[in-house]
Amino acid sequence: MGILERLLRSRVFVLALIVLPGLWPAWPILSGNPTVLADPSKFLLHHFGFVACILLAAVLSLSPLRILFPKSRVASALNRWRRTVGVSAFFYALIHLGFQLIHENGWPTFWTDLRKPFLLAGVTTFAILLVLAATSFNAAVRWIGGRRWKNLHRLAYLAAALAAYHQAAARKIFPVQVLWIFVPLAALELARIVVQARKSRPGPAIAGGGRG
Repeated sequence: MGILERLLRSRVFVLALIVLPGLWPAWPILSGNPTVLADPSKFLLHHFGFVACILLAAVLSLSPLRILFPKSRVASALNRWRRTVGVSAFFYALIHLGFQLIHENGWPTFWTDLRKPFLLAGVTTFAILLVLAATSFNAAVRWIGGRRWKNLHRLAYLAAALAAYHQAAARKIFPVQVLWIFVPLAALELARIVVQARKSRPGPAIAGGGRG
C-alpha cells in the first residue's frame, strides 16, 4: 500500500483536510489583515461558501474517478469518504448561510433580498444539500428504497449547477475560483459519459458459418 493510499484511508487525515479550511480564516483575522478586517463577515461569508463548493465538487468527482480509473487504489480509497465529504459540504453551506444572515443584518432583510436570483439559487442549493445530508445514512436508503434514494441523490448535480451560478452572480466581478472548482468536475463528468457510452455499445457481430 502506497503512502498516498494509506493517508487517504486514514480518517484522521481526511477529517483534517476537511476541517482545516474552516480554521484557516483565523490566521488573516488574528494577524490583523486590513482587507479582511474591513468586513470580516463578508470575508467569512465568501470563504465558507467557496469551501462548500469545493467539497460539493469533490464528492461529485469521486464516482467519475472510480469509473475512469477502475484499477486505481487511490480512487478506491477516495470513494470511501463520499458520505463524509458530502455531509461536510452541507455543514460548510450551513455556516455560509449563517454568515449570509449576519451580513444581511438578520432575517427581515434576508427574506426581502430572497427575490434576487443569485440568493434564491443559493437557498435552493442549501435546501437540496439539507435533504441529501438528512438521507445520507443507511437507514434512509432502506426506508426510501435503493433506486429512489439514488434518484434523489442525483439532485446533487442540480445543487452543483445552482452553486456555481450563485457564486458567479453574487459578485460584481466574476470570481475565477468558480472555474477552478467546477470546470474540472464538468470535464470528469463528460469523460465518464464518454467511457460509459463506449462500454454500453454492443460488440461487433461475430460472423458464424455453418458446416457445408
